[in-house]
Amino acid sequence: MVKSLITCDCLGTQTIDAEGLSNATGLDVRPPCSALCTTQINIAQAALADPDAVFCCTQEARLFEELAEGLDRPAPPTLDLRDRAGWSADDTLKLPKMSALIADAMLPADAEKTLDVVSEGLCLILGPAAVALDAAEQLKDHLGVTVLLSDAADIPDTRAYDVVVGRLRRAAGAFGQFDVVIDALQQIEPGGRGAFTLTDPRDGALSQCDIILDLRGDTALFPAPEKRDGYLRADPGHAPGVAAAIMAASHLTGTFEKTLYVKTAPLLCAHSRAEQTGCTNCLDLCPTGAITSAGEHVSTDPMICAGCGACSAACPSGAITYDAPAVDLTMRRVQTMAKAFLDAGGTAPRLLVHNAHGAEMVRLSARHGRGLPADVIPLEMSAIGAFGHAEAVAALAAGFAHVTLLPGPTSDIPALETQIALANAIAGAGKVALLDTPDPDAMSDALFAGEAPAPVAQPVRPMGTRRQIARQAAKALHPDTDRIALPDGAPYGAVVVDTDACTLCLSCVSLCPSGALGDNSDKPQLRFQEDACLQCGLCANICPEDAITYAPRLDLTDAALTQTILNEEEPFPCIECGSLFGSKSAIDRITDKLKDHAMFAGDKLRMIQMCDNCRVTAQFHADDNPFQGGERPRVRTTDDYLSKRRDH
Repeated sequence: MVKSLITCDCLGTQTIDAEGLSNATGLDVRPPCSALCTTQINIAQAALADPDAVFCCTQEARLFEELAEGLDRPAPPTLDLRDRAGWSADDTLKLPKMSALIADAMLPADAEKTLDVVSEGLCLILGPAAVALDAAEQLKDHLGVTVLLSDAADIPDTRAYDVVVGRLRRAAGAFGQFDVVIDALQQIEPGGRGAFTLTDPRDGALSQCDIILDLRGDTALFPAPEKRDGYLRADPGHAPGVAAAIMAASHLTGTFEKTLYVKTAPLLCAHSRAEQTGCTNCLDLCPTGAITSAGEHVSTDPMICAGCGACSAACPSGAITYDAPAVDLTMRRVQTMAKAFLDAGGTAPRLLVHNAHGAEMVRLSARHGRGLPADVIPLEMSAIGAFGHAEAVAALAAGFAHVTLLPGPTSDIPALETQIALANAIAGAGKVALLDTPDPDAMSDALFAGEAPAPVAQPVRPMGTRRQIARQAAKALHPDTDRIALPDGAPYGAVVVDTDACTLCLSCVSLCPSGALGDNSDKPQLRFQEDACLQCGLCANICPEDAITYAPRLDLTDAALTQTILNEEEPFPCIECGSLFGSKSAIDRITDKLKDHAMFAGDKLRMIQMCDNCRVTAQFHADDNPFQGGERPRVRTTDDYLSKRRDH
């Protein structure tokens, strides 16, 4: 069925070309109403009978949901054309931009992957006695409260909630499954007259809770505390902040859905091999500590992950990718909007990537300021950190002339700057930029003042992994370029081998996680495929001769897709049978290093120059044969046994 778009010009404050949009999108775009949410509500009511109707107004989404509920109809999907396109100081035709926004909205979204988290309302309150006990009084009817005090003199004469005395040593976990360790723990003995007595202090007491209300005003218990679900923190001297934290805590009981933000492929991870550390990009970037080392790969705790997306953008191998939404959906959104804009007659579109905070800035700018230029297409993402260099380069190759990232207050700016620098190195300087401002008017002014460079002449929309898409997009942006120099730390490049130092021990081949380094079963040879190299550092770390360095670059020629020979030698012939084995430089180097060793005196040094079979034979016939045991004991017979008896 063809979707029907129910449009409204919002009391004549915007212009909607319904016929033009119908032709450009292939959808049934109804002539615009003027007051769909008030005097023309009957049109909205009639449109709800169509299951394929889409209301082009997000401001009154709640009204349309209530109307649908009254008619026993499902809530209609909504689409914002007004704030993102219609309300603008730019007099240029908005048809291409609206076509792009509609095309993006029509893409099928993947179902969100979630995990159920159960909270029984067990709350641990930390802080000075006065504020902590007051919070406990407010929460005792809603949660199972325990207050941790540092001084026994502050214990109240009430058993309406639990009070313990001690020092918090450590806290770990997340909402629904916090683990705490308390030293000098003393619990109340409820019996007896007078003030409560306490148990003897005990160190290392373990306990669990669902919620932690931290009113200490001290250093947070966790990194990036604002991103740790179930951990509520407020300054005890700021009454409104304390009240807000108490209110939030009172609602944290029941079953909740935790979004699974990333998916992992441990076999692709280049973190470590043979206890040698390689890539640590995601470990270095994760603000919450959700990613930890698990031997040869990393492990992600979904309960701690806050979904910033920085790990996905920085992962060179695709071992960890953002999944809310999936990376391929983001690529399709970018490519679809570019194509729709160009097909509708637009030229040189610009992309504005933002999160929910940026969406509010766009709404404020549209209502009270200049709005967005007609050539700037906003792309809202749940996590702007997941929009890395590959997505930016793909957008430019798809037809966008410029990409601007608008971070929110909790965005990781250094991580975004790293990805922008890499994108500009691949696509060309100045084509990707960061617009870091919390002011909607400053945002609009910067976008209106910006001049987009010329877009790619022949847009392409490649498919595949992030690495594959980045490479194909770079080829489209630089059709006459063979190689692009990249900054240090880039996930693309070549392995450079010092052939004078390399002995072809091939330890680098055995540890390479991507198969970029290989050998030849027929002769001593080190082979390399540049397209597969992650520049993870494992081969350089393991090389015993320090013969490996890196050259960060992006090779756009077909040579990067094939194996090339980095080093090779003629094999060494066994001095006994002539069989070929090892490499001459390796055998010569080992022989030279061991020639003065006591264990290789005399003819034993020659064994190093023998193949496996001849070495065993030489050892077997040697005077000090290591395979030769002592003299075997004589077999004991019956005569031997009887000869020692005394009864005959």
